[in-house]
Amino acid sequence: MDYSLLKELQAIHAPAGDEAPLRDFVIDYVEKNKANWKVQPELIYGDEFQDCLMLKFGNPRTAIFAHLDSIGFTVRYGKELVKLGGPRLISGIKLVGEDSKGAIETELMVNGDSKAISYKFDRDIDRGTNLTFKPNWREEGDYIQNCYMDNRLGMWNALKVAETLEDGVIVFSCWEETGGGSVGYLGKHIYENWGVRQALISDITWVTEGVPHGEGVAISMRDSGIPRKSYVRKIIDIATKNNIKFQLEVEDAGGSDGNGLQKSSYPFDWCFVGAPEDNVHTPDEKVHKDDITEMVKLYEVLMKEL
Repeated sequence: MDYSLLKELQAIHAPAGDEAPLRDFVIDYVEKNKANWKVQPELIYGDEFQDCLMLKFGNPRTAIFAHLDSIGFTVRYGKELVKLGGPRLISGIKLVGEDSKGAIETELMVNGDSKAISYKFDRDIDRGTNLTFKPNWREEGDYIQNCYMDNRLGMWNALKVAETLEDGVIVFSCWEETGGGSVGYLGKHIYENWGVRQALISDITWVTEGVPHGEGVAISMRDSGIPRKSYVRKIIDIATKNNIKFQLEVEDAGGSDGNGLQKSSYPFDWCFVGAPEDNVHTPDEKVHKDDITEMVKLYEVLMKEL
């Protein structure tokens, strides 16, 4: 499988609140490639959708939600940093960004037991500048490793499914890593305009004692959000019937765009379906290639059969 697009997506600076460059990249990618897809989608974006993007194919019944944003850090005062989302705090991690004085490559400094965080650089970086992990692509054997598998892999999965999708909508959302904020109005749009009230959350989950590498895509029965059991069972039945390799996840923490749909005033069914990764929220997020393959296969059949 060709992962060159994934590598390119992971190199784009788009932390929460600053997703426009990645949205614009996806728009350009779709415009250049949609002629080769089974159905050419309608692209929906603009000021009323802030930095989000929707791709509408045919007569949609189900939506794929994939968030654009990543975690990172924001420069506070002097050399102080504050977290953007929930990055792991490891001294020496390489961070990149850009301010009014030019490109930046710096290091994260974690200051003792206080966990105060700062950067190591030869000048002060402009206040409010966002910094993200420096990409370091590694493809070795059965694994791919880099920053921002969460959620550039979820985006990549959606764009792979787009190549053969006939009926459906792909929703690229913002702010997921910092608690959401766009899913409510995106859900409103697809429900009121097209009657869509089924969703799949194309995101990346965690390797745990119950969800290891290489055992297939994870279907989440619950995390901090509680999807409707009848809908999850329908997804499990479709995966079983189509001989997709999958594993069931049951957690009491974590969340996704599904939580935003569940808290909206619209009757959405949703389920988180994604490959598991190790080294969560670090520059070294690691995913098994077989789990990626099963993720794409499952999404393709779910978008046909749900």
